[in-house]
Amino acid sequence: MKYFRSPTGWCKTEMNSKPFIPADLKLVMALVLLTDLFILLPSLSSSPIRTVMGLPMVLFLPGYALIAALFPGKDDLDGIERIALSFGLSIAVVPLIGLGLNYTPWGIRLVPVLVSVSAFTVAMSLIAIDRRKRQEDNAFMVPFRQMYVSLREEVTARPQSRLDRILSIVLIISILLSVVTLVYVVATPKQGEKFTEFYILGPQGMADNYSTNLVAGESVDVIIGIVNHEYAPVNYSLELRLNNEIIDMPERFRHIPLEHNATWEQSLSFAPELTGNDMKLQYLLYREDNMIEPYRDLHLWINVTGTRNGAYEAKTES
Repeated sequence: MKYFRSPTGWCKTEMNSKPFIPADLKLVMALVLLTDLFILLPSLSSSPIRTVMGLPMVLFLPGYALIAALFPGKDDLDGIERIALSFGLSIAVVPLIGLGLNYTPWGIRLVPVLVSVSAFTVAMSLIAIDRRKRQEDNAFMVPFRQMYVSLREEVTARPQSRLDRILSIVLIISILLSVVTLVYVVATPKQGEKFTEFYILGPQGMADNYSTNLVAGESVDVIIGIVNHEYAPVNYSLELRLNNEIIDMPERFRHIPLEHNATWEQSLSFAPELTGNDMKLQYLLYREDNMIEPYRDLHLWINVTGTRNGAYEAKTES
């Protein structure tokens, strides 16, 4: 309730109790919330919309919120300056947030970075709302309604000539095609080369110190790794051969399902029962769509002396 004095005496008027939240800052906070949902929810995180919304979250929104907090008045900056500084400050602020996270227990990972950038953007937006409220009539506002009305009148207005009409149509079509092309390129990035990593490491997890000179009963200990870069789920199968003789493998080595970009590592210990020099120990990787020809082939040349019987054991990498 607000009182004011009129020629006839004191009068009262109802104050608008509706919270003052500028439309542009509403839009900023809504975009932050939607981006968080599309990144954190498993059902939405695989959608290409995640990429489309993630770009402004990193390149524009933090800087725009900061500019809104620093310059709440409509005479502080013009529209072009606000947009340019929004991009520039976003590119500066987000790496600084990441640098700060690097010295925390959370580190530079997706969730901590997302939460930090979101919190910064929302906090700057709330400060901007408060500062604009204090500016009253001098507060900066984005005239969305006036922009819409002006654009509609510009589009629907009758051109003065046939040439003007044709040029207007060509311009509108060109803008729409540019936007559609940009969204398509961002949302559907080009796939790289399809391949599978297949490797064997020594017992220390390095690509050396393989046990190749053995006494009967000693084992060849390696770590086998598979990484799927096929842009699709793939079922793999592993086979072990010594001098072209197939060695029985546990079931978990014969069926290895992997999603795209997933990594599988297991340690494998094999003690040969045969003795000899320069025996070829092969690690063959097959795909489910072709179990005849190996998809990848790795091997070690081993020497085994003595007459003790061997044994075979496989264990999971801890």
